[in-house]
Order: sequence, then structure tokens, then C-alpha cells
Amino acid sequence: MRLLLVEDDVKIARFVSNGLKEAGFAVDHMDNGEDGLHMALNEPYDVAVIDIMLPKTDGLTLIEEMRNNGINIPVLILSARRTVDDRVKGLTTGGDDYLTKPFAFTELLARVQALIRRFTGTVANPVKLEVGDLVLDIHTRKVERAGRKIDLQPLEFSLLEYLMRNAGQVVSKTMIMEHVWDYNFNPQTNVVEARICHLRDKVDRDFADKMIQTIRGVGYVLKTTA
Repeated sequence: MRLLLVEDDVKIARFVSNGLKEAGFAVDHMDNGEDGLHMALNEPYDVAVIDIMLPKTDGLTLIEEMRNNGINIPVLILSARRTVDDRVKGLTTGGDDYLTKPFAFTELLARVQALIRRFTGTVANPVKLEVGDLVLDIHTRKVERAGRKIDLQPLEFSLLEYLMRNAGQVVSKTMIMEHVWDYNFNPQTNVVEARICHLRDKVDRDFADKMIQTIRGVGYVLKTTA
């Protein structure tokens, strides 16, 4: 899943960004509200984490502008402000949850995951994805096919998760790039094809039924039936 992080504190941004990437998110980081708003309006995100005290455009204005422009992704507010009035203001402006600084990364991750579940629904966003004999557990980061463990790198895990969430549907290279890679990704490279190749080798190599299919000139599809 793709996440927008808007935070001007370099240390906090690095800490949060690295942790989220390790958890399988594609993270775009902006250090001011103006650039954050530009990204929110022009790129597809599944969730956002936004600080309140930002240069150029403050976080509350950023969130308000997102909502005014029809951007309805879940938003977790970060802030050093701890009063009830501050929290109420953040939530009434358009935030969906409020986390005060300092915070533990494990709590931030849990809140982000809870927001995603709340917005997508537990059926659409289950903890465990199952397609045929292929099983992916979001929380434990374990993948198995027919009971055999499959070891995946973080990016491979995110790619397989996206394919499984869209099982039976053709997803284009552009769709994959938008949801698995961050905005710094160079679309002219063949990294998507290479990653698909590596993933196919791990998922399909030892099985007669090949699940990851290439649709020439269109994209890729994860088969749902043999």
C-alpha cells in the first residue's frame, strides 16, 4: 500500500519512513504542507500521516484542502499538541485519528493499519489473504503455497499482496508502480518486470499450476482457479 508522510522533522520522518517501508508500505515523504498537498492531489494514496506544525502550509489546512478536493483517504495526525481542544480541532478538520509526540512506532503502525481496515472494511482488507492454495498473512508476514513456506523480500511481499488483493483482475504496470513503489520510481526501467519474474520464480516454480500470468501489452493477473 502507498502512504503519504508529511513531516518536517528530519529525524522523525526518517524513523517513521524506514519503519513503514519495513512494514511493506511504499512511502512518499514531503517536508512541508505545500508539497504534501500537491502530492495528495496528484498521486493515489491509501493512507496519509500528517504533522500539524508544517512550513508553508500547516497540517490542518492541508487536511482541510484535501477534503475540499474530494481526497477521502484515511489521515493520521501527528502532533506535539496534547490538549483535548487540539485533538478535537484536528478530528473535526478532517483527520481520522490523532497521535501525540513522542510516540512508539509500533503504536503508529497499529493505528495506520486500523485506519486502513476501518476504511476498506474487514472483508475487503482481511488479515490473511487466500487465493487457491496461496496464503499471505499480513501481520506475521508469512507466505505459504500448499503448506510450503515462501521467503519474500519486503518489496516482493508488497507486490504479491497487491496481486492477491486484485486476484482475477488484470493490473497494469502503471497500477503496480502507483501502489507498490514510491514517487521517486523511474517508470522507464524494467524493475517491475524483473520483480514479477523473481516473484513468479518463488511462487510458481515448484508447481504445475502457474498462478502469476502475463497478459501481453496489458499487465499481470493472479489466477484464482486452476
